[in-house]
Amino acid sequence: MSAASITTILFDLDDTLFDHIGTARATLAATAAGRPALQGVPVEDLYGRYSELLEELHSQVMTGRISYLEARQQRFARLLAPYEPTVSAEAVREFAQHYYGRYQQLRRPVAGALALLQALKPAYKIGIVTNNRLAEQQEKLRYLGMSELVDALITSEEIGVPKPDVRIYQVALARLKASPAQTVMVGDNWQADVVGALAVGIRPLWLNRTGAVRPLPHVAEVTSLEPLADVLRQLGSLPAAAGIRAN
Repeated sequence: MSAASITTILFDLDDTLFDHIGTARATLAATAAGRPALQGVPVEDLYGRYSELLEELHSQVMTGRISYLEARQQRFARLLAPYEPTVSAEAVREFAQHYYGRYQQLRRPVAGALALLQALKPAYKIGIVTNNRLAEQQEKLRYLGMSELVDALITSEEIGVPKPDVRIYQVALARLKASPAQTVMVGDNWQADVVGALAVGIRPLWLNRTGAVRPLPHVAEVTSLEPLADVLRQLGSLPAAAGIRAN
């Protein structure tokens, strides 16, 4: 691929620009601390189960099999069940409300994400391609101070298919008036972001924050979005990179 042709950079949102993992861990710790049945349960155990349930039920929401509120009720009922086998539906709803209230307060970007977007924005078109609901992601970008730095937001809810389906990437390219050869995709999920991008001819940059083994050695990789200069070097051979200041 000719580096001189790059005009457009796509990003995943959750756990690429927005730190969902860090926010969810902190929120679970704060919410569990006020519930006697969960005191003494390791936060990592709660988070591991929570993330499994989120992944399972989120896909059903995105395909329209269940509603967002139904998924939320199921997720917390199943999370609490091993510790509170007789927990009522009302108690589950209250726990979920407490969780989401704290989650909204504790939200934070991935370290370095805002600075990276600010550095790239003058030279490149920026898109977000995310497997989530449109309204939720719009609000999240506003909260993170990123809305004005994004030229297009493409969600699986709006398009009707999730990453890695090539159709969601094709919509992103069409909206940003870019070809695959002009585009880079930055994301943390190997299947959705890397495999999905490769399938449509987009160059991926894998954000590997967990130290997982890279399945394809030729795919570019960063373990953090900091320091900024290192990420810009990986994006790298981008044509305008020399003109981007890594302050």
